[in-house]
Amino acid sequence: MSENIIVDKSFGFAIEIVSLYNHLIKDKKEYVLSKQLLRSGTSIGANVREGINGVSRADFKNKLAIALKEAKESEYWIELMIATDILKEDEAKPIKNDCIELCRILSKIIKTCNGN
Repeated sequence: MSENIIVDKSFGFAIEIVSLYNHLIKDKKEYVLSKQLLRSGTSIGANVREGINGVSRADFKNKLAIALKEAKESEYWIELMIATDILKEDEAKPIKNDCIELCRILSKIIKTCNGN
């Protein structure tokens, strides 16, 4: 563990997303929406890491804003899969809650960068 909550949580979320993606393609034979979720869900941590290693405060804030957008997109794909019965509500609830938590943490970090 890196002792940085957003780095750790976004990496853990990416692992969950990869596992869910594997379940969706192997067990549910769902290839389109699952690929969208894989892309957005793993992008969160990548953007967080880029931001942490950014060259300026503005670069950090920009990369975390992109990570937040990817987290919101991931939340959308999860909700869409629930609404279309690809995922059951109880099956998706833990990963959806983790996604919402990531959104809250990222929003708070961005607000702090803005001086709010």
